[in-house]
Amino acid sequence: MKIWKKVLSGAVAISMVSVMAACGGDDDANETPVNDDPANETENNNADNVNNNDEDGAEASEDQEEVTLTYARGHDATGATDKLVEAFMEENPHITVEFREMPADTGQSHDQYVTEFSAGDATIDVFDADVIWPAEFAQGGYVLELDRFIERDGIDMDAYFEGTVDSGNFDGRQWAMPKFTDAGLLYYRSDIVDEAPETWDDLIEMAGEYQGEEGTDFGYLMQANQYEGLVVNAIEFIASYGGEVINENQEVTVNSPETIAAIEKMVEIVESDFVPGNILNFDEPSTHTAFLEGQSVFARNWPYMQAMTEDEGQSQVQGNVEFALLPAGDAGSAAGLGGWMTMINRNSENPEEAWEFVKFMTGPEGQKITAIDGGSAPTLRDLYEDEEVRNAAPLFADEEFVSTLENAVPRPVSPIYPQISDIMQIELSRALAGEISAEEAAENMESQIESALAE
Repeated sequence: MKIWKKVLSGAVAISMVSVMAACGGDDDANETPVNDDPANETENNNADNVNNNDEDGAEASEDQEEVTLTYARGHDATGATDKLVEAFMEENPHITVEFREMPADTGQSHDQYVTEFSAGDATIDVFDADVIWPAEFAQGGYVLELDRFIERDGIDMDAYFEGTVDSGNFDGRQWAMPKFTDAGLLYYRSDIVDEAPETWDDLIEMAGEYQGEEGTDFGYLMQANQYEGLVVNAIEFIASYGGEVINENQEVTVNSPETIAAIEKMVEIVESDFVPGNILNFDEPSTHTAFLEGQSVFARNWPYMQAMTEDEGQSQVQGNVEFALLPAGDAGSAAGLGGWMTMINRNSENPEEAWEFVKFMTGPEGQKITAIDGGSAPTLRDLYEDEEVRNAAPLFADEEFVSTLENAVPRPVSPIYPQISDIMQIELSRALAGEISAEEAAENMESQIESALAE
């Protein structure tokens, strides 16, 4: 596979499990509770809950207080979470970690966290967060700032993909640690084309030229429905043309020639003859279903689709699919960042122990467990050189995939991101439907986002 080498400066970052990764990755989250009775309260001195996993029955040192933490995230069908927690408790016998399973729906989990944290509830100590939550939770005062822990323990944040770190940074401070990551990919039929298109213009030309080959109906598939997936697709176009929605100073910069050019390119593709007539209804499931049925030459989707293409039980294109970086605009190639991070409840009664658990989960040992047993892509670059990790999944050993992670850009980091997303969805949908021009869409997004930020 040929890969576009021009990478956006300053923009980098999988939930291998989730089809809903457009929202940052579905809680691929946790499975059965570590203990039979998930905690509803954190009890600092509950000796009955002390972990005795060590084969020799090791006990906590006399100077270490026995502590119970409650860790929350969604269901994890892989079993990796149990192994992660067990490994941590073996190394920290004075800390018991109890698991609280959150709703499978990411939005429901978000709302439940907000309700509890805003009320000052200290039940949950540590929780996994969608990459689009940190700024909102930081602004709301729900989570603990992590900089003092990072500095004290000498954590090298440069060892992580830059985009994953940026997603957890707000107002110049770090509020979340990157746990696993995700990024958009371009899939293509290797029995139809030899190499992936390098630019969006190349894609348009090739999609039109090869549409109909090997029984295909379409040249290209994307997520153009009015939902979070549309925002991710738009961010990829906007960043590839050198634009952005909000800069690091929280200034609205979406109304720019670069953003307008990106929207115009999206409109050109959506209005072409090589996409489905109902492309404005396409989401991730629609995309992978059509592509696996052999209906399209090219498709944009998340990494989870790679394994599906090789599954003979559901794929009609097995052995004929490759992937590459998304096509480039004037500023290079950019992939939308997804994935999950880990945060600490500001009201936790055990912040030091909570940090030790976060540090373990997001460090090399924890991320290796998550990668090998859970199939989730690490946020630490060096783990892609680890033979056990590389052998765990074909993607982890693929240089193009790692380049895609390096190339991933976060969505706007803002405490009002849900409102920004709603605004973008509406105005982008209007532009793609031909109701307004790209210029009008950019102007509308600018004025509405500025008003929302000013409230």
